[in-house]
Amino acid sequence: MDIKFGEIEDAFFFVSMAPIYTNHAILCKKTGEVYYSSEYGDSDEIPEEIYENDDCIEIPHKNELDLGTNLVFEFVEKNLPEKYEYVRNMFRKSGAYGRYKHLLEECDLLQKWYDFEREKQTKALREWCKENEIKLID
Repeated sequence: MDIKFGEIEDAFFFVSMAPIYTNHAILCKKTGEVYYSSEYGDSDEIPEEIYENDDCIEIPHKNELDLGTNLVFEFVEKNLPEKYEYVRNMFRKSGAYGRYKHLLEECDLLQKWYDFEREKQTKALREWCKENEIKLID
């Protein structure tokens, strides 16, 4: 079954908006249905048989696609090389993303970061779909 990329992307954003292993989304490649759950308890319970179904696959978290801090450092290296060590130190403490985005805003690079992040996420997610034989419709 062909699946809309937007549905995969929505599931990816749901999984990635919380710490890894907190939110879960499972795609049934046969039906195109996506099942959601969260450790916060604010979503439905995923039926146990879904986890055992070979036609079902868990949508990855951004960190599983190497789109966490490595992406930040790649962007900084290209766009703010003089701030590279400063940003590395920033990410040694909690609350780093807020401070990072504040820095980008001060340097007038926040929108460029969002565009870069979106492009890398889309590319990685499409590659993940290809590797997992998920046929997409745009």
